Amino acid sequence: SFTISLHKADNTTVTIKLRPGVSPRCSILIKNAIKTELKVKPGENVTFVFTCSTPEKFYIMEIQKNIDCVSGPCPFGDVHLYPLGLPRLNRTYIWDVKASTKAGLELKFSTPWLRQIEPGETCPDSISYNINSCIDKATVNIGTFCRNGSVSRVKLLGGVVMSLHLPWHSPLTTSGFNIANRASIKRLCIIESILKGESSITLMSPNYPLGFPEDELMTWQFVIPSNMRASVFFHNYSLSNCERKEERVEYYIPGSPSNPEVFQLSDSQPANIAGTFNLSLQGCDQDAQNPGILRLLFQVIVQHPQVDENVTHLVDLSKEKNMTVTIHLEGWPSLNPLMSEPVCLICKDPRTCDRVLTLASGAVYRISFLCKDLSRLRITAEKGIGCMDIRWCQRKTYSLSVPKAITQLPIRLYKFIWKLLATDMINVEITSPSLKLQQHVPEQRCNSSYSYSIVSSTPETELNVGVFCPGGSIEKIQMRNNITISLKTFGKGLINESIPQDLKMSFVPHIKDECTFTLSPNPKAKVYLQTPNWPYGLPPYVSISWFIVVPGKQTARLGFSKDRMGVACETGRAYLNVKEELLGAEETVRREDELLPQPRNMHHNFWVNISNCKPVDKTQLTLQFWVTFADKQIDLGIILAVVAGVGVLTAIGLTVCCVKKKKKKTQNPMVGVYNANVNTQMPGKKGFFGKERQNNESHVYAVIDDAVVYGHLLKESNGSVAPEVDVYRPFDGPVGSLPPSPPPFSFRKDIKRSSNTEEEPPTLTDTDQDTYTFAHQKSGQSEDKGDANGKDKGDTSVPLLENKEQDGLME
Repeated sequence: SFTISLHKADNTTVTIKLRPGVSPRCSILIKNAIKTELKVKPGENVTFVFTCSTPEKFYIMEIQKNIDCVSGPCPFGDVHLYPLGLPRLNRTYIWDVKASTKAGLELKFSTPWLRQIEPGETCPDSISYNINSCIDKATVNIGTFCRNGSVSRVKLLGGVVMSLHLPWHSPLTTSGFNIANRASIKRLCIIESILKGESSITLMSPNYPLGFPEDELMTWQFVIPSNMRASVFFHNYSLSNCERKEERVEYYIPGSPSNPEVFQLSDSQPANIAGTFNLSLQGCDQDAQNPGILRLLFQVIVQHPQVDENVTHLVDLSKEKNMTVTIHLEGWPSLNPLMSEPVCLICKDPRTCDRVLTLASGAVYRISFLCKDLSRLRITAEKGIGCMDIRWCQRKTYSLSVPKAITQLPIRLYKFIWKLLATDMINVEITSPSLKLQQHVPEQRCNSSYSYSIVSSTPETELNVGVFCPGGSIEKIQMRNNITISLKTFGKGLINESIPQDLKMSFVPHIKDECTFTLSPNPKAKVYLQTPNWPYGLPPYVSISWFIVVPGKQTARLGFSKDRMGVACETGRAYLNVKEELLGAEETVRREDELLPQPRNMHHNFWVNISNCKPVDKTQLTLQFWVTFADKQIDLGIILAVVAGVGVLTAIGLTVCCVKKKKKKTQNPMVGVYNANVNTQMPGKKGFFGKERQNNESHVYAVIDDAVVYGHLLKESNGSVAPEVDVYRPFDGPVGSLPPSPPPFSFRKDIKRSSNTEEEPPTLTDTDQDTYTFAHQKSGQSEDKGDANGKDKGDTSVPLLENKEQDGLME
């Protein structure tokens, strides 16, 4: 059984009642009377028992003591837990102290003092204090506190309601505070906080988060050792709608030339404060119709002064445009707003410091660091480059390099972002002339200290072009849409200029494909390439091209990492096109339902183009291929053909010399070609020559117009004579620098891909006059279908006129 005996002079009431939300499976038994609630008033003596062995699961207890400091003497000193011998239940002690607003009260807490917590937060030991100020009939919640903190005293205007919540198993036997004295403070409250050593505290304005009382003033006093430094950070605040006055915070800092220092809540608050200081919050007269809410949650960080706090670093951004530089702690922007101690701070002047500092272009800054370990800091920068009219920016080349103002700081560069903005018909070209870029793929990973991530985006879609690093084969990347290039560092990052940078950008007119790569690989390299948006697949209807330059005296070998594209099309077809940059070169085309080409040799520069369809759900077009190089094998037949060609050219050159000498002596230059079958004897007298003309053949010629035989040579001089040579020359049209174009999505005929299929030769047009060759064959010879490599070989010798071709001959 339990007995509760209360003295009438103590003015204390004890109430035992059921816990909210618990079914009454346990009762209180008093003199054979069963009750679910018991209230013991001053002067009463009650004995009772519980009908269960675990009453703490069902009941709670409140012990309220009323103290009058207005009409009688105030009981200064320690406040005791009264009465003793209470049941082991969750209990709340409440001290309701009445006091005059002209006198006020001071509550002093014994060590280990108190720590303020946010509403809804619980204390580790489940022991908590709640302080309310009572002014006339109004009650203001000063805050909820746990033990083990820095709050040592609280001064309140008027009366106070102090609550202590103890769990049923708590061994605490003292209240932990006393009523120190009475003093007029002329403000809502004063909270004193004593900080020793490196520490961090979080405090809130009264009634947080509901709102600070209208037109009130309160103060926090921070006692800081003289050899320490304190910094204030506002993490969460809101402002009310003021009719008169202005909401603000005021600092009283000993030694400051302008006490009090006034700040808006939106300002950066003072940092690196030496010694003790005060912080006051001032409200305003609020709009009666729409008062709003004034509230504040802030943090004070105390740490040792840093050795290099007086060392400043010059950051000159005066010549930069559209750029911001942010210096921050590692993990930003997902940092916990509440900091632990000690903390790294970045200062743009001795009293303006924060964990994050943003510098804008067009200005010069002198910054310093309050940080023991600068390796915890990072730099993130962003620069914008735009082009709205191609006429003004087409010929400009922009260097995408990190400015010296950043690389000279003793902080690791984490990321530098370039945002390249252009209109729909203007595209971006990225070049790396000296270093060249390597695409980061599983088979060929980047191992440099930094890499570039390139993303092409529109308001609707985003294409991750890939990750690239220096030291590869990619000389140029052309892309459509707006481009974001992010340089990200690894290891120590770009902290000096020993690591070269060579990335340039220019704006170019509209390109056909979504993205085009130009590669000039090292002859000894093996290059791996893969489609953008890896591994998620190309977006629908996107076309990507690669142009690979094959070095001289080298043969490239092209292979694909898998047998098929691996995509199923819902609309349209997906195509792979491979074509050498050569007149008449055969184009290899594969659809998504066909096998990809086997590894093959490419003797000339070539294109690889991949065009996507609209894939069926859950299937994506991802493709990877590789290119290697080997020395060309010289064929004996080719050597003989070259020697024969040189002989023919020599003969033509000698003949041209004779023709030019002939042309000097006659106005109508003619060309003589020996013909043994022509009758050259003139009618009339015989025996004019000692030897007859049919036997003397030294002056026998068949005369034809020299333009017929040497039209291509004469064309070089005046360009007006069209050759009349009836020859056949296969031709596929001129080859330019554009990639092969797949059939349109709306209509695509089946393309014959058999290597034995012969195509009809196109008609020789006027634009082809500089590429024709003599291709006549002698009687009885069969046409050579080509060498082993599929190249046509014709007889390039100059043919003699046969007997039947005598029309138009003259002596």
